[in-house]
Amino acid sequence: MAGPATMRLSSLLALLRPALPLILGLSLGCSLSLLRVSWIQGEGEDPCVAAVGERGGPQNPDSRARLDQTDEDFKPRIVPYYRDPNKPYKKVLRTRYIQTELGSRERLLVAVLTSRATLSTLAVAVNRTVAHHFPRLLYFTGQRGARAPAGMQVVSHGDERPAWLMSETLRHLHTHFGADYDWFFIMQDDTYVQAPRLAALAGHLSINQDLYLGRAEEFIGAGEQARYCHGGFGYLLSRSLLLRLRPHLDGCRGDILSARPDEWLGRCLIDSLGVGCVSQHQGQQYRSFELAKNRDPEKEGSSAFLSAFAVHPVSEGTLMYRLHKRFSALELERAYSEIEQLQAQIRNLTVLTPEGEAGLSWPVGLPAPFTPHSRFEVLGWDYFTEQHTFSCADGAPKCPLQGASRADVGDALETALEQLNRRYQPRLRFQKQQLLNGYRRFDPARGMEYTLDLLLECVTQRGHRRALARRVSLLRPLSRVEILPMPYVTEATRVQLVLPLLVAEAAAALAFLEAFAANVLEPREHALLTLLLVYGPREGGRGAPDPFLGVKAAVAELERRYPGTRLAWFAVRAEAPSQVRLMDVVSKKHPVDTLFFLTTVWTRPGPEVLNRCRMNAISGWQAFFPVHFQEFNPALSPQRSPPGPPGAGPDPPSPPGAGPSWGSPTGGRFDRQASAEGCFYNADYLAARARLAGELAGQEEEEALEGLEVMDVFLRFSGLHLFRAVEPGLVQKFSLRDCSPRLSEELYHRCRLSNLEGLGGRAQLAMALFEQEQANST
Repeated sequence: MAGPATMRLSSLLALLRPALPLILGLSLGCSLSLLRVSWIQGEGEDPCVAAVGERGGPQNPDSRARLDQTDEDFKPRIVPYYRDPNKPYKKVLRTRYIQTELGSRERLLVAVLTSRATLSTLAVAVNRTVAHHFPRLLYFTGQRGARAPAGMQVVSHGDERPAWLMSETLRHLHTHFGADYDWFFIMQDDTYVQAPRLAALAGHLSINQDLYLGRAEEFIGAGEQARYCHGGFGYLLSRSLLLRLRPHLDGCRGDILSARPDEWLGRCLIDSLGVGCVSQHQGQQYRSFELAKNRDPEKEGSSAFLSAFAVHPVSEGTLMYRLHKRFSALELERAYSEIEQLQAQIRNLTVLTPEGEAGLSWPVGLPAPFTPHSRFEVLGWDYFTEQHTFSCADGAPKCPLQGASRADVGDALETALEQLNRRYQPRLRFQKQQLLNGYRRFDPARGMEYTLDLLLECVTQRGHRRALARRVSLLRPLSRVEILPMPYVTEATRVQLVLPLLVAEAAAALAFLEAFAANVLEPREHALLTLLLVYGPREGGRGAPDPFLGVKAAVAELERRYPGTRLAWFAVRAEAPSQVRLMDVVSKKHPVDTLFFLTTVWTRPGPEVLNRCRMNAISGWQAFFPVHFQEFNPALSPQRSPPGPPGAGPDPPSPPGAGPSWGSPTGGRFDRQASAEGCFYNADYLAARARLAGELAGQEEEEALEGLEVMDVFLRFSGLHLFRAVEPGLVQKFSLRDCSPRLSEELYHRCRLSNLEGLGGRAQLAMALFEQEQANST
């Protein structure tokens, strides 16, 4: 009987043997978890007993309350906003820049002490060599009413006494820039400063210490601890030290007599604050070099010279430029050396990546070329030769290669030839004979790429010559991105919309006014509207009906619906209305600081469009002419279904060539040919208009005005930047523009082209032609 039972048990164990470790592991884990939970609960009782006292003993009744209160502190509480209606509303004033609101400061300000004799020589040399490296560079002189050279900010104190000049300079820095900068570097105009090294030094130092850093010199007859910083080599003052020094400047000026401003400052700091000059701080050493007379900078190779922050004395401006050339070459060599080291490290590490050497991009260390995901994202190449380019801004198939483009191509050819000779010399030497083909494109991730087919003459060491055709690839990488200085603009500027209205557009004006009320008047945008009603020679006369009667009634209704709103309208009579002539009428009736938004009856401006108008139109600097989105002809474009409910799946793709939809059921395109909308200031328009009148007189001006638009006036007769960009907020319904034969040939061509391109996309037009042929054949 035991035999079969034993066999069954053995077979059961054989079946459970693979799962036996899993069963044991689960059992052991559950047992340990239960033990740990009971141990934690038992351990947690002791602190509670200790907190409330022993069992049966006196307990603190506030203990439990404190625990509950602690838990409640972590619960979020919503505090509703309440404003007393009886108190006047006080608008919160925001700072001009967010940097001011956050309390952040610039790193370094440089002050240069100059004089009457050296302001136009050495000071100019200092400005040309280091001004572009620092946020602000000021020049201080004792000359009264000194005339500042171009591009330099000069502060005149009116007294050339050394102590007085230094005292007033420090007072000026404290008053005007004490809250904006962390470090102040004071130097003389006969000092050359290696600007990148000085900026890096200021970036490594802590700003919360009183620091007087420079080339330490001992006072005559004083102890070793009493030292001042030599002014010829410049010195750094921390902001905290300047703030402490300011109350003692008047006393030091009356008590300390010195013929040198640097000694006067050193004695003032020691006597009043007990702070002396140091040459080293926080592991950073201020290194300087004293240049011997008639010493050639090109031949100077000592370590002290090569690592110096400042070089002194510099006797003339040409020596300043030679020093700058030498140090710039040293910095360039150091940069190239660091690039080569980084590229070698990238090559070594790329082997360890999953892609291996195949993942190494060219040039090493730069991003790989942009990879398009569809044919619409493909970056096109522009073809060029040494004389012509075949991608012109005006759409012409061929135009001369000139200006910056010609210089760019010439630089690429010289670089290609230089790199070839550097790689193959002395065995081979190349000379360019001809550029066979040239291609270039701009990759936003990398920079400007070039592909050149060169016909070269190859010369060997023995003098043998041979013609070779080779293709080379070059890349001009994107360098450090810099923010261009632009004048300050604000979104609080009032916008004056100007709507010229012809008789044929009177019916469409009612829809414009309703949209204006919903988008501008309802949200209380800071904008006004002026309508310019243009009557024909025989319209609106005595006894004739007024074609704009409905428009005037709609304007009165809006003024009644929105109290305090004033919509102005002017009536003019013109046989052939010109946009410039109509703008002349409106310009004379508004102040010169008015921001105009010239619009059309098909435009629907909203808050976002008005804000972009305020930000992109800059008085005395820039005019903005947006490119609106024009819907296609609904008779040729199929209606697209509205977006489905969430989870219904993506919309079906548009047919090729149908154009983007941009919220339009029929699709459309950005109309680059139209320039009827524009944002500009009245003062800029008047200046351009006056220049037009000065260059064109009499009958020539009258003929020119009929063939010009406002954008052409700014483009040809103004020195302002003309900003032209697509505006997604301006979506216009399909309409055929009235192309007057009185327009110039260029404007008439643009008008006709705008109407033709606005009919539909290529696929839609092809489908319409196909359907028409099918109908004709049947």
